[in-house]
Amino acid sequence: MYIEIMNRGLVKFYSNLALLCTAVISGLSFVAQKAGMEFVGPFTFNTLRALLGALSLLPIISFLKIKFLSNDERTIQEKSVQHKTLARGGFLCGCMLFLALTINQFCMIYAPAGKAGFITSLYIIFVPLIAVFLKHKLRINVKLSVALALMGLYFLCYKQGTPVALSDIFLLISSFFFALHIIVVGRYSQKTHALKLACVQFVTVGLLSLPLMLIMEKPSVEAVIAGLSPILFSGVIVTGLAYTMQILGQKNTTPVIASLILSLESVFAVVGGILFLGESLSVKEILGCVLMIAAIILSQIRIPRRRKRV
Repeated sequence: MYIEIMNRGLVKFYSNLALLCTAVISGLSFVAQKAGMEFVGPFTFNTLRALLGALSLLPIISFLKIKFLSNDERTIQEKSVQHKTLARGGFLCGCMLFLALTINQFCMIYAPAGKAGFITSLYIIFVPLIAVFLKHKLRINVKLSVALALMGLYFLCYKQGTPVALSDIFLLISSFFFALHIIVVGRYSQKTHALKLACVQFVTVGLLSLPLMLIMEKPSVEAVIAGLSPILFSGVIVTGLAYTMQILGQKNTTPVIASLILSLESVFAVVGGILFLGESLSVKEILGCVLMIAAIILSQIRIPRRRKRV
């Protein structure tokens, strides 16, 4: 019994670590996204990063398939059911991610970075609301963590005096789709192979972005080559690695906890600005970072419930 509890604890630890790595990579990728947008448009950027993410996973999937092919004891009917579940899950995850990334990437042209980061990270509010709507019960420490993380985000990202713009409304919509993406990934990561789910998801995002790229933008080979470094980083590292680690991490944790850990990308975005852009932190931003880290720690503390006396 003790060994089983220890194993469960290790699995949960590694799942949360995978989500933390996702937040680190996503936060530090802000510099690459800004750099890539100097050469190509948002739809071209999303198309290339998604298809590169899918291509980066194909060798790994092929290697695992060859290695474990002899141990596959599934019947044809079981394979058919699993393939249908994979196709449905990958398509739904891809649609949610496509809508979230497309709206968000386009709004970043008009909205200040800090304000965009704050509104986008409001998925930490949407995910618990959706979970409650789906009749999932939240522990008291998780509710407090969400409130604490929201305060931290406000101190970290939002600057007073910036007027409400139309882009803010669309950023809020993209935040809602990011929340739906976390919920859908949480559901289908339990039922399918994580790498295959990620690959189908990326292909879906790429194919949905491709028509918008051709209609609304005029991509050139010269522009893509000029911005190849940030495009490759965003495609292989951010999309291929980070979003796959998100799916792996969500296999053994709830969507609400996952959204809290993933919201740390705002903290690492600030760290990226300090490391690569020579930016500095104000006292308010430091307080925001401390509050968000405290929220993650609080969410991992399991408070025992009082048993009712008979």
